[in-house]
Amino acid sequence: MNNWQPELDELARRQAMAEGLGGADKIARQHREGRLTVRERITALADGGSFHEVGALAGRGEYGPDGALSNFTPSNCVMGRALLDGRPVVVVGDDFTVRGGSADATIRDKPIMAERMAAELRLPIIRIIEGSGGGGSVRTIETTGRANLPGGVGGTWLYHHTTTNLGLVPVVGLGLGSVAGLGAARLTASHYSVMTKQSAVFVAGPPVVARLGQSLGKLELGGWEIQCRAGAVDDAVDDEAAAFAAARRFLSYLPASVHALPPLSECADDAGREVPALLEAVPRDPRALYRMRPIVEAVVDAGSFFEMGRHFGRGIITGLARLSGVPVAVMAGDPYFAAGSWGADECQKIIRFLDMASTFHLPVAYLMDCPGFAVGLRAEQQATIRWGVRAMAALNQVPVPFCTIIIRNAFGVAGVAHQPAGRYSLRYAWPSARWGSLPLEGGIEAAYRAELDASADPAASLAEIEARLTRLRSPFRTAEAFWVEDIIDPRQTRRLLCEFARLARPCLEAGPVRVAMRP
Repeated sequence: MNNWQPELDELARRQAMAEGLGGADKIARQHREGRLTVRERITALADGGSFHEVGALAGRGEYGPDGALSNFTPSNCVMGRALLDGRPVVVVGDDFTVRGGSADATIRDKPIMAERMAAELRLPIIRIIEGSGGGGSVRTIETTGRANLPGGVGGTWLYHHTTTNLGLVPVVGLGLGSVAGLGAARLTASHYSVMTKQSAVFVAGPPVVARLGQSLGKLELGGWEIQCRAGAVDDAVDDEAAAFAAARRFLSYLPASVHALPPLSECADDAGREVPALLEAVPRDPRALYRMRPIVEAVVDAGSFFEMGRHFGRGIITGLARLSGVPVAVMAGDPYFAAGSWGADECQKIIRFLDMASTFHLPVAYLMDCPGFAVGLRAEQQATIRWGVRAMAALNQVPVPFCTIIIRNAFGVAGVAHQPAGRYSLRYAWPSARWGSLPLEGGIEAAYRAELDASADPAASLAEIEARLTRLRSPFRTAEAFWVEDIIDPRQTRRLLCEFARLARPCLEAGPVRVAMRP
């Protein structure tokens, strides 16, 4: 025989062994527990037939006396390139059927190469994580005959690339099972992370925590309600198919890397569309609640709002959207939670969100309703003012075009942080807008204490003072002094935001930014 067919046959045999993962019994167990295998996940995520695997033959082979391969255990990391909605991406996934995704079944160079591939080819990376995601197992001591010093060349480089890529390419983390240790770090060190509601994420799982005297199940320790409310993971979905759909949608708003601009989309939604309902969206009673999300959804392109982190820092709403087909980052105060005040959680959420907007050249639209920083004992215990100062710094460092619509409140130190300092940005106010050093409610009693104490009818005096100050704090008086540029008809908000997006687009510059995404 004068060709290479025997080698090709051996290649096919080895590829078939690699595709067998950890064996039929382990695959059956994965399916019984309602989870796909890593290869099934990649097939479901990527465009049909587009996955080009890299390193499929990597693993541990066993050889007979004749030198022929008798058995093969593939690496529990599957990685390569694929297309998502026609756009190239890097996909790297943990194979839980091989030693639960732990380090002693991993070829360490594979996840490192996936991160390098994403960085140097300037492609988004999607991490499908289950198990320790390249992290450790105590069985490693027995299989290697020694204990690993944490980090080492492999661990250090993997974490280096995991975090460095945050300033270079879009990173999505999908938690699709029990995720622990380094796997949890890789999941959360992303621009967008999502877990299924059957999954659990933790630094260490229940057996380790039990040594601390805490007897907890996986979901009690690291279920989605805990991790999403803590802000460790952005979102939770019902099943793996929904996780893949969320990853696709998130990436649709972003460029492939910082070296490009976000992709434009066709828009059938009229940029000049008036929204009559906005005229009555905010009650005249400043103490009455209203819903901000319908306002956001009404002014952006129909169906384009993609909210992120809904369960964490609930006083601020964050998400991606489109205005006349231009991808933008949207922030909005939510008066349903502590009146929209900025607590420590809200400030952390703002920092991370604005970092992402800056990194990927997304203009920012801020629908403001913020009565100031959160106050009280809990706010002080959480160092709210320190987180608040960091949030203000993040906002002032934003290099992209910025537009603010003051919907209702803009008070106190947090009220200062409604547009980047020291440069031009667009700013509009609704007639419902109110601002000042602090709201009249509560502030009058402090400022006019002597006058109220001396009054024969303190309640009537309080009402008179409040009425007098309310007339003086009219937004029209502020406009007279040019302290606010424009007071607008709320129904025109979409038109003005779409104009902002069109003006912003030519100002965007591709390339790395001075302050990129921080882990």
